[in-house]
Amino acid sequence: MAQLVEVRWHGRGGQGAKTASYVLAVAAAGQGKQVQAFPEYGAERRGAPMKSYVRISDRPIRLRCAVREPSIVLVLDPSLLEGEDVSAGVTEGGLILVNTPDSPAVIRAKLKNQNVRVATLDANRVSMETIGRAIPNTPMLGALARLRPDVVSVEGCTAAVRATLGEKLSEDIMQKNFAAVRRAFEEVQSE
Repeated sequence: MAQLVEVRWHGRGGQGAKTASYVLAVAAAGQGKQVQAFPEYGAERRGAPMKSYVRISDRPIRLRCAVREPSIVLVLDPSLLEGEDVSAGVTEGGLILVNTPDSPAVIRAKLKNQNVRVATLDANRVSMETIGRAIPNTPMLGALARLRPDVVSVEGCTAAVRATLGEKLSEDIMQKNFAAVRRAFEEVQSE
């Protein structure tokens, strides 16, 4: 893994971007990394656009600002592609993973920054079919594990989901989230 990996999540309030950021940070910390995870809200209400950030490093992290040049961007709501430039600042060769049934080629055509790797996953469908609700955050973590195993593994994701959400969710729901992570790992499409 690179010395510092910066991740930016784009979502809407209630989709789980903040939770997914914390789960990713817990997974990386479990692998011995230094981490930061924090949200950035506009209007704090369900459905409002928001961002959440994660930094992962082998060394202590001294930065205390928003992530401006991420190497990974995850977009939980594809409608956000119309209203903001989710590819802004993404490092050359960085990854943009979008929750959509569209192909990576269709999403690439909507991005201003073309020097990126694009991947897609219909995380809403995966979560509906495994968890029973359209909560795309855990499937997106599974897709990220496939695309960037140097950042997080499937095992790291499931362990972090249990550590972060284990007291809030029943064992049945936990197992459904684990199934969503594994299924997303298999179904993600990448250029």
